Amino acid sequence: MDYTNKLTAFLKKAFAKAGFTKAVVALSGGVDSATSCTLVVRALGRENVYPILLPYGQLNHQGVVDARAVIEKLEIPEANVSEIDIKPLIDPMLALDPAIDNIRKGNTMARMRMIVLFDQAKKRNALVVGTENRSEHLLGYFTRFGDEASDIEPLRNLYKTQVYQLATYLGLPQQILTKKPTAGLWEGQTDEGEFGFTYKEADQILAMLFDEKKSVEEVVAQGFSRETVKKVQARVAANSFKHNLPLIPQ
Repeated sequence: MDYTNKLTAFLKKAFAKAGFTKAVVALSGGVDSATSCTLVVRALGRENVYPILLPYGQLNHQGVVDARAVIEKLEIPEANVSEIDIKPLIDPMLALDPAIDNIRKGNTMARMRMIVLFDQAKKRNALVVGTENRSEHLLGYFTRFGDEASDIEPLRNLYKTQVYQLATYLGLPQQILTKKPTAGLWEGQTDEGEFGFTYKEADQILAMLFDEKKSVEEVVAQGFSRETVKKVQARVAANSFKHNLPLIPQ
């Protein structure tokens, strides 16, 4: 796949320009982080990649198992791998407000992971390689100063369904390719469950709205329900402010 070579070359050039030779990646067991990690191994060599596993206790334990499968597949040295349980770091904050809801709790977890990740990068004189795709970016499906924080984003131009295609081409473990996308922020949480639509639907609709500049009516004419198109559009609109912060005087 030519695009794989393009992304590998991009990573090599970006690291060289920044003057870094090492990378840290928060490896969650999901397809995005697995794909980012695989690309940076191709670019820098496995000995220069440091996967950081950041579970919250036993929540989403399968994610840790799947992350380990990726590390084994890529033959990254075990000495490069760090597993840091963020539960002892998070729980004192959660105790400040017993009424905290899942969204706030999830945001707190995402931001704590960012703190640990950048500290680990500083420790190793490395850059943080992000895992955000175009679908998440356009939908605003990220935590500000949390999972969207990084030094470099190799997947930002790829829709989620394209990331799956790339992951398949790269030969990632089957459990990565077939699991339901989840941020692992609470028991039973899935991305598509939160959305009320699938990534396949979202990607096609987003591509028509943003890349092809089609109107809602034109998208509906392609066979999508008006309700689904409106849901996608509403999520984009509700989170668009995230792309324009901080606000500054004009």
